[in-house]
Amino acid sequence: MATLEPVDLLSSNSVLSVMELAKNPMTTEIPQNYLCPELAEGPFGLSDGTASLPAIDMEKLIFGEATDIELGKLHSACKAWGFFQLVNHGVSSTLLEKMKFEIEEFFKLPLEEKMKYKVRPGDVEGYGTIVRCKDQKLDWGDRFYMFINPLSRRKPHLLPELPSSLRSTLEAYFKESQKLGMALMGLMGKALKVDTREMEELFEDGMQSVRMTYYPPCPQPQLVVGLTPHSDASGITILHEVNGVEGLQIKKDGVWIPVHFLPGAFVVNVGDIMEMLSNGAYTSVEHRAVVNSEKERISVAMFFNPKFEAEIGPSRSVLSAESPPLFRRLGMEEYVKGFFSRNLRGKSNLERMRIKVRDGDAV
Repeated sequence: MATLEPVDLLSSNSVLSVMELAKNPMTTEIPQNYLCPELAEGPFGLSDGTASLPAIDMEKLIFGEATDIELGKLHSACKAWGFFQLVNHGVSSTLLEKMKFEIEEFFKLPLEEKMKYKVRPGDVEGYGTIVRCKDQKLDWGDRFYMFINPLSRRKPHLLPELPSSLRSTLEAYFKESQKLGMALMGLMGKALKVDTREMEELFEDGMQSVRMTYYPPCPQPQLVVGLTPHSDASGITILHEVNGVEGLQIKKDGVWIPVHFLPGAFVVNVGDIMEMLSNGAYTSVEHRAVVNSEKERISVAMFFNPKFEAEIGPSRSVLSAESPPLFRRLGMEEYVKGFFSRNLRGKSNLERMRIKVRDGDAV
C-alpha cells in the first residue's frame, strides 16, 4: 500500500477521507499518520454497568411533583460526572429514524459528491479532516462540521446545498434539539442558582454547531483513536448515537469508562464554558471515541454556546469572598479563535482559561 504522506490541509487544500482508506482493498496496514496507540489505551474502568452514567428524565424535570428531586439529580450528575443520559427528551423516534436513514445515505455518497462540501483553506467548517501541522496524528473518522445558529453564520455552500431530504430532516432535528438544549441550560442555571436573566443573555440566540461523524471499521482498532481525548469547548453538548454502535468513553477518576447508551437516550455533557460559568462546580470531562474492526459507528453532536458578542467566565451569581473566580473572563469571539487555533488534546482548552496561582497570588 502506498504510504499516506502527512499533509497540511490549510495550505494544500487536501481533504483526507478515512472512509475511502478503510474500504480500499489495498489497505493492508495503517498509515503512520493514524497510528496513536497511546491515545486508545487504558487504564479502563468497569464495563459491567456498575459504573454507569446517571440517567436524567426530562419529563420529570419539567412536569409533575418530582421536579425538585430530578433537578437535584441533574445537579449531582453535572458535578460528579459531567455527563448524563437524557431519557424522555421529547425528540420523536420517527424523526431520529429518518435522520439515521438520511445521514447513512449521505456518507454512502461517492467521495466526489461529498467533496462539494469539503473544508476550505483557512476554514473549520465542512466535510473532511482538519490537519494543522504536518506531523499531526489523525483521528480514524470522517466528519462534517458546520455552524447552524445564528442563521447569519451559515455558510451558503454547506447546509443550503445538501440533498433536500437530508437538509429538511436536519432542520427539523436542529429545531427540536435547540429547544431541548436551551431548556437544559436553563435548568442547569436554576440548579446553580444563576440569575435567569444572565443565562438568557448568554445563550439566547447563541452559537450552535453540529458535527456528524462516520467512524469506519479498522483492521487494528487498538492502534488508532476515533476521536482524540478532549473536553468540549462548548456550554453543553448533546450526542446522538445514530446507528446504535457504541464507542464513546469518558475519563473518570483516572480510568476510561465505556458508555452504554440507554435505548432512545441522548448523552449530554458539560462543556468547558459551563465549567467556567459554574466556577468549577460543574465538570467538563475528558472523553474520546474508539473504533472496532467490524462495524462503522455514526454519531451526531450538537454544541451549544453563548452568543458571539458575549463575554464568558464565572457567573457573578456563583462568586463570593469564599469562592473567588478560578477562570478569567474573555470575549466569545476571542475564545472561539483561540480554540480553533489549537490542536484538540485533553483539557488544554480549559487550562488556558484558568487563573494561574503562584506563591498564593493570582497572576
